[in-house]
Amino acid sequence: MIDAVATDPSSTSSNEKPRRARRTRMTGAERRQQLLEIGRTLFAAKGFEGTSVEEIAAKAGVSKPVVYEHFGGKEGLYAVVVDREMRRLLDMVTGSLTAGHPRELCEQAAFALLDYIEEYTDGFRILVRDSPIPQSTGSFASLISDIATQVEDILGREFKNRGFDPKLAPLYAQALVGMVALTGQWWLDVRRPRKAEVAAHLVNLAWHGLDGLEAKPRLIGHRKS
Repeated sequence: MIDAVATDPSSTSSNEKPRRARRTRMTGAERRQQLLEIGRTLFAAKGFEGTSVEEIAAKAGVSKPVVYEHFGGKEGLYAVVVDREMRRLLDMVTGSLTAGHPRELCEQAAFALLDYIEEYTDGFRILVRDSPIPQSTGSFASLISDIATQVEDILGREFKNRGFDPKLAPLYAQALVGMVALTGQWWLDVRRPRKAEVAAHLVNLAWHGLDGLEAKPRLIGHRKS
């Protein structure tokens, strides 16, 4: 007796062509977001000049005209990516400044920048490159200036309370934010020492100056890592 062989009704015979799986069509918003994420990754890895519209389209599985339809070209896509990263970093830094003690405010600002570098490494790599587009929505230098403006208000109040000239607050704000930003660029690749230790040393220099450096700097805020 020959056993019956169970057949899958969904299977096809040898003479039938396999049916192609239907691809879910993206909405315009979903496609735009996909292109932004792909562009962000490629710009971070290869830079603006090293990235082509052809490669962006291929990674997204679309034709070149789709990229042009959403962004008008590579320059438009790059400008949107840069603008988003600038706003993200600015929001992280300004949103972190909640403490009352000036030293802890320095800690919070240092941690915010290092957090951004750690969590959004691709974005930071894009920001620290010189923008190849003259009409770009901004640059890393202008972003640092925006952050310094936030710090300037805090320093101005502190200078006034201590009897210092508040007109010097902008100078010190640029110096402090610039120091943290440049250290962040260095830490981007080395990632040593650990983040909390980098923040502690930055604040140590900012708070005590070279003349009063602590041998083993400590953090006074609630964040220890």
